Amino acid sequence: MADMDGTSIKVMIVDDSALVRQAMTEALSGDPNLRVIAAAGDPFDAAAKMKRETPDVILLDIEMPRMDGLTFLRKLMSQHPIPVLVCSTLAGAGTSSALEALDLGAVDVIQKPRTGARDFIRDSRLMLCDAVRAAAKARLRPLSGPLESRPKLTADAILSKSKMVWPIQTTDKVVVVGASTGGTEALRIFLEALPADAPGVVIVQHMPESFTRAFAERLNTLCKVSVAEAKHGDSVLRGRALIAPGNIHLLLNRSGAEYSVALKEGPLVTRHRPSVDVLFRSAAQQAGDNVVGVLMTGMGDDGAKGLLELKQAGAYTIAQDEASCVVFGMPAVAINLGAADAVLPLNSIAEAVVRKCRELTERSHRSVRGA
Repeated sequence: MADMDGTSIKVMIVDDSALVRQAMTEALSGDPNLRVIAAAGDPFDAAAKMKRETPDVILLDIEMPRMDGLTFLRKLMSQHPIPVLVCSTLAGAGTSSALEALDLGAVDVIQKPRTGARDFIRDSRLMLCDAVRAAAKARLRPLSGPLESRPKLTADAILSKSKMVWPIQTTDKVVVVGASTGGTEALRIFLEALPADAPGVVIVQHMPESFTRAFAERLNTLCKVSVAEAKHGDSVLRGRALIAPGNIHLLLNRSGAEYSVALKEGPLVTRHRPSVDVLFRSAAQQAGDNVVGVLMTGMGDDGAKGLLELKQAGAYTIAQDEASCVVFGMPAVAINLGAADAVLPLNSIAEAVVRKCRELTERSHRSVRGA
């Protein structure tokens, strides 16, 4: 895919490691529609080269000499916004730095090669090229600064006791959500809008391994519901959102009236692990019409067929609309398949989910009383 005027997408790599610069340049050179116009060892070098030619996408390291990547990103997004993909090892302090980069306006975070250039090109070429193409299409939003620090909510505010007495013949409602590029911000907006007693939520967000835990911990400080990285066997409960760990598939399980999650190794599905399609299919099989499925911003088609399977199983399905998506890929495919019962702007999805779950619960109660 070329950019809108039919030319190649121009990429600049900013990283103090010559090995990383070489690995990424070689990986991107395999795509005829991507062109690396410059590779810089630090932000000062990058700024000088940008005066000669402006890139469409920047791949940016965080820890660099003379000026760190976050400072450069802050200046860039306030003065000359360009889609930025942060490249991080995502370990230790680097994880919180990557999260801050997303707050500052970076489109996404990708895994920095941890082995040799040859291994990186073999294993990650497609993922890197997909990320660059998605970033080139991203709708940049004005920089509003890092999220403000908010106090940790009390346990009562995060997970209130349910006053609903569930008939033994019915099961609770569950919400399944899939997202990719732009999803970190979309999920924050969605989860912050949920009430403390919201139905249990299970999420697949395409993220590198070891990044999801820090992402979940940050959301847990901002939301009324509790948010955690999912562990095998975790129960799906009201007032709780579980996020799939990177590099492993997440499935919904059911035992009687109780839901839980399972982690399962396996090959990439629609080029992703975890895959939204895998989660959605398991939800269709295990919960059927007790599910509300949501497909958010992201490039590609992961989750589109799964959303259709959910709808065919009786679930209520929602796709994020084009105007509020950073990349209108996954939802667009789902809409074209006829998989979405509703197409909604991001800021309306949480309210719609809660309302629909309430309707489904009332329907279940009427069904039980009429049996």
